[in-house]
Amino acid sequence: MVFQQKRDAEGRVVSGLWFEELTEGLVVEHAIRRTVTETDNVMFTTMTMNPAAAHLDADYAKGTEFGQVLVNSMFTVALVVGLSVPELTHGTILAQLGMDDVTFPKPVFVGDTIRVESEVVSARASKSRPTQGIVVFEHRAHNQRDELVCQARRTGLIRRAPSQGAS
Repeated sequence: MVFQQKRDAEGRVVSGLWFEELTEGLVVEHAIRRTVTETDNVMFTTMTMNPAAAHLDADYAKGTEFGQVLVNSMFTVALVVGLSVPELTHGTILAQLGMDDVTFPKPVFVGDTIRVESEVVSARASKSRPTQGIVVFEHRAHNQRDELVCQARRTGLIRRAPSQGAS
């Protein structure tokens, strides 16, 4: 038996969902989880030129209300989106159009394991691009203690399924 993979119009394998599959209310629990490392935090923080002591200086961080280094929140939101890609948009998104309502209700620390679920908040056909649609996702990330650590709404331009039966 041969496993049939989804393919785009050019024949490339995709694992994301087509616009037609992204119906309002759909919730996807993403399979990949990720434990945040000190290297993740230091590299991201320094690559993005953010010298905040809360992210880089353990001695300083000990004196804060958190008592330890905080993971850079921009890394957190990037990780949340990245963890959603394989089941949601890999090969089917054309562009990220925006991000709204990003919140970090609890901090992320080195050693936290992040899991993500995504919900389709809205989906509509593009008025100017008949082969595409606009989808708003809400991503929710929790740590290993089941605390909500990030919530974000993201709008994407998503491909419709190819018409040659490759969906």
